[in-house]
Amino acid sequence: MLQQTIRSWIDQLLVYIGISADSARGIDQWVILAIIVAIGVGLDFLIRLLLLQVVRRVVKQTKVTWDDIIFDDKVLRRLCHIVTPILVVVMLPIAFPDQNGLVVLITRLVQIAIVIAVLRFVNSLLEAIFQLMGRREEWKGKPLKGLMQTGQVIAFLVAVILVFSILLDRSPAMFLTGLGASAAIFMLVFRDSILGFVSGIQLSANNMLKVGDWISMPKYGADGTVEEVTLNTVKVRNWDNTIVTLPPYLLVSDSFQNWEGMRSSGGRRVKRSINIDMTSIRFCTPEMLERYKRIDLLKDYIARTQQRVEEYNRQHDIPSGEDKINGLHQTNIGVFRNYLNLYLRQNERVNQNMMVLVRQLQPTEQGLPMELYFFTDTVDWVPYEGIQADVFDHVLAVIPEFDLRVFQNPSGNDLRTLTGKTDTNH
Repeated sequence: MLQQTIRSWIDQLLVYIGISADSARGIDQWVILAIIVAIGVGLDFLIRLLLLQVVRRVVKQTKVTWDDIIFDDKVLRRLCHIVTPILVVVMLPIAFPDQNGLVVLITRLVQIAIVIAVLRFVNSLLEAIFQLMGRREEWKGKPLKGLMQTGQVIAFLVAVILVFSILLDRSPAMFLTGLGASAAIFMLVFRDSILGFVSGIQLSANNMLKVGDWISMPKYGADGTVEEVTLNTVKVRNWDNTIVTLPPYLLVSDSFQNWEGMRSSGGRRVKRSINIDMTSIRFCTPEMLERYKRIDLLKDYIARTQQRVEEYNRQHDIPSGEDKINGLHQTNIGVFRNYLNLYLRQNERVNQNMMVLVRQLQPTEQGLPMELYFFTDTVDWVPYEGIQADVFDHVLAVIPEFDLRVFQNPSGNDLRTLTGKTDTNH
């Protein structure tokens, strides 16, 4: 009854503006369709205008911040865009009461428009949800973008299945059954995405990697800060500002070094050795010990050690300074080693809450390696290099004070000196 009334009113209107009655009966349905579309567009605009204004006011009055993201303008606009195609589908029988091929085609196209509108709304909602999760402290740096893209891919696949089911007028279950039969092809096409999704979950669940971490993967030329983790790539900015992109599954299947533990510890390790010429190592004479006592750091150490040495020799009836083999004596390398330990212990740029160690390594044909193992009080690269250089500047300069020599392979000038020739430029 309502359809006939509307059609009659439209026919009268068309005749009134000069269109013949026969022509009016042919185009009245298109006029009704145009009116329906116009109503849908106007309603879409009106809902967006009112909904956005109301939601903005409500959101501003709340103290929480999550609703500012979830009820973002982009999300609400795409939600409103669903109204127009739904209204057209509902009111389409008014314009086309008879079911024919054209009506079926229009109906299916509008249904597809509804699927696309819902898909765009779901994508916007997922982006808002993951943006909200990214603000939470426990989720910061996690590869959320990859998970979000996975959700969007799943929503896209569902939308594609629904579109094909609408176009072919078949049940979506039939397409799902067909997907099961073509799983091999599906896995081949989406191999990287599937591997990236699984790897992203492993990286996140095991806390192996997050945005902002410094990682090293020399095999693939990666040594820098992680900038982005997506479904298919991990983007790393190297220290020379080049960008390396790696598939996430490489970080799971291969080994990589994550420096974040060093950063969070508050200290960066220094592990470096200096080779001492072994021909310069000897027992300390009383004159040498007196000279070493003038070094403030060694004064107490030498006194305590000398007292222990003399007591041991006295208990074993070893004359002082006569028996170098059976007696207990201090050596210049031992005094030097303890000096280095005391020097590091009083250095304010050395992290005293972490290990400080000075040790001898296995002697080689290049001398006796004396290794310094300690941590700086900063993890930043530039200050770290400065602290390390300052320590070894001092160590290299102080070695001759202990009657020791640094081992160094002969240079051309050394060979000229041995042959009695001198450099004419000096």
